Amino acid sequence: MPTRVVVVSDTHVPQKAKAVPAVLWMAVESSDLVVHAGDWTGLEIVTEFEERAPRLLGVFGNNDGADVRARMPEVARATVEGVRLAVVHETGSKEGREGRLDARFPDTDLLIFGHSHIPWDTTTPAGLRLLNPGSPTDRRRQPTPTYLTLTLDQGRVEDVVLHELPVRRGDLGILPHPRMTT
Repeated sequence: MPTRVVVVSDTHVPQKAKAVPAVLWMAVESSDLVVHAGDWTGLEIVTEFEERAPRLLGVFGNNDGADVRARMPEVARATVEGVRLAVVHETGSKEGREGRLDARFPDTDLLIFGHSHIPWDTTTPAGLRLLNPGSPTDRRRQPTPTYLTLTLDQGRVEDVVLHELPVRRGDLGILPHPRMTT
């Protein structure tokens, strides 16, 4: 049975934002699995994701304190619908990323990472799919805050969509980003 996944990273609540956008909570609550690639920056937001997500797979990030690190691992792994999935916060610079990650995660089909706040979607020479959802709360140099959705089904990663969130309040702003759609 296909698994609907919401992918998020770098929420930085309450440091960069007071709350997660409502549209993201709606996506979380209607998913089968939520993957969070770290930098929650508060135990309260970890707890809120645990309460709202049907299933949560997450890691700590470089800005997370001891409280979050006590609840989340540095690397998380799961096999979902035949897809070998790994989650990590940092992957180093974009130069040489594919080669480094092929070596570090040889038995992985999909690696989700965060840290840069920059959406990323590539496939390495060894066939490892790399995804970064950006950030739903701290867009940095990006035009909009973002998160990803995708489907895992029979060993395949399908329907990858980058959702752009509004910069202003009140607009739900779920827009698939053409460069991230497969």
